[in-house]
Amino acid sequence: MGPLIYLVACEPSGDQLGAALMGALREESAGEVRFAGVGGPLMGARGLTSLFDVRDLALLGLFEVLPKAGLVLARVKSTLADIESKQPDILVTIDSWGFTGRINQRLARRKSPITRVRYVAPQVWAWRAGRAKQLARWIDHLLTLLPFEPPYFTKHGLAATWVGHPVLESGFGQGDSAAFRKRHGIAMNRRVIGVLPGSRRSEVRHLLPVFKDTIARLAERYPDVHVVIPTVDTVAHEIYAAARDWMAPVTVVMEPNQRHDAFAACDVALAASGTVSLELAMAGVPHVIAYRGTAMSALAFKFFRRTRYVNLINILVGHEAVPERLQSQCRPEILAEDLGLLMRDDMRRVAQRADFSAALSKLSPGGERPSRRAAQTILSLIRPPA
Repeated sequence: MGPLIYLVACEPSGDQLGAALMGALREESAGEVRFAGVGGPLMGARGLTSLFDVRDLALLGLFEVLPKAGLVLARVKSTLADIESKQPDILVTIDSWGFTGRINQRLARRKSPITRVRYVAPQVWAWRAGRAKQLARWIDHLLTLLPFEPPYFTKHGLAATWVGHPVLESGFGQGDSAAFRKRHGIAMNRRVIGVLPGSRRSEVRHLLPVFKDTIARLAERYPDVHVVIPTVDTVAHEIYAAARDWMAPVTVVMEPNQRHDAFAACDVALAASGTVSLELAMAGVPHVIAYRGTAMSALAFKFFRRTRYVNLINILVGHEAVPERLQSQCRPEILAEDLGLLMRDDMRRVAQRADFSAALSKLSPGGERPSRRAAQTILSLIRPPA
């Protein structure tokens, strides 16, 4: 019987990462692996029976987690009980530190012999540098997405392997614009603006009203605008409800298999700060990123922030290739002006795409598939039977 790998992923981005990892683990082990744990629909499609429905755990930062502390702790308790009952050969927790950190912490304190791997490093290079020491106490190995991340952790004695960024095998550069427009009745001469307010309810609640007002301003100047909102099931209800009375036609897309085509159809995009910027870069879509959280989260980020930029494209190329409009700058009049400039100025779009290529070229060690490198590392850490 093959090794049992216990996976925990609580958010849509982690579900995507986990699904790709499961496929690579099966390839690298010639199918001789078994899975258990917690995940979303993509991991379910790969054969994982999730311990519980993860949709209620689409959480963000400290102050967004607090109102759901009771639910989080209950889910932590049930997950720990399941792990200790099944005694997997290895535990792989994927991002979502508000949840997975508690699992790793408790297992470490109980001196569990189960090897603990975290996939996706916290952004200690951006803020909360002290978390690197915390990880070194609670996990055995870290898989990082970015080339400059391992030294932040190895100096504290935590083994870390750069495996590359999963966006490189996401397929976002292979969408079919014409097919998407035809499927949804969007004329080829209409300007399509992608609107991506995030996959967490707290993000959508803060950003969608701002994005709606931004589109209203653009629609006054560009009457041929059509909005496309690719979303996920964790926030689909909120998106559909909010999109009924926008000043421009709106197409909401929830099906994962249409996301690539939706991106390809976009002329420009407005997105929440996060991994989606890399996905848009893969699709060659010029865009602006924005973010607005709670006042307390904003204050915490401002206090602990250590980098000039928050967007990975900008960090990798060393200048503001993608406009960043955060907190007080996340206002409809500013966002509308940024998007209008991208829509009018061919050279701005060309320059962004050149920076996309430069940034993406830095995301893989030796051109190897990130999921494959991650799978190889995980399998190498599984202890042989005594």
